[in-house]
Amino acid sequence: MISSDASRTATAAWREMALAQFQRSIETPTRFFQDNADQVSQASFEMARRFQRGGRLLVFGAGRSTTDAQHVSVEFVHPVIVGKRTLPAIALTNDIASVLGLARSAGLDEIFARQLHMSSTKDDVALGLSVDGNDASVLRGLVMAQRMGLLTIGMCGADSGVLASSIALDFCFMVPSDDPHVIQEVHETLYHVLWETVHIFFEHKGLL
Repeated sequence: MISSDASRTATAAWREMALAQFQRSIETPTRFFQDNADQVSQASFEMARRFQRGGRLLVFGAGRSTTDAQHVSVEFVHPVIVGKRTLPAIALTNDIASVLGLARSAGLDEIFARQLHMSSTKDDVALGLSVDGNDASVLRGLVMAQRMGLLTIGMCGADSGVLASSIALDFCFMVPSDDPHVIQEVHETLYHVLWETVHIFFEHKGLL
């Protein structure tokens, strides 16, 4: 049986762990958006210009970023705020037949690059998500997108390997954290902010 003193000690330790995680979840996004406000605004403007020309948002990521890619596309296609304009967006991972077929025929590293090569246009926006910044499939997808003239945006964490140093990105948003949970939290907030800011440009005539 655990003594009351041991129980209190364990509870205090768990509380400190929770508070530390909560503090990181507060401080990191604040620091990120303070440092990246100009770049977020510029990226939103360029995205709005592409949408204005009939382009689409093509989002992709592997592992945990797969669900984020699906979340981003839903935000743009089905606005949660009444009256907001519907914007075309596709999560490349939603086409499971193509993903599995390409994984088998071309290899996992090529699944997004091949999809973009076959179905994108120069007016589209390619958004690649990678928490650790070292996913080869995401990087190759963005490289292909750049070759085809798409606007390229990457989201990753601090010191995020190949993605952070790639010249294939028009905009690279690096979250200043090595905690994958915090990185993913900031990515989610970021694509909500991008969505909102894109609509601001649409709602002010003459900006585009």
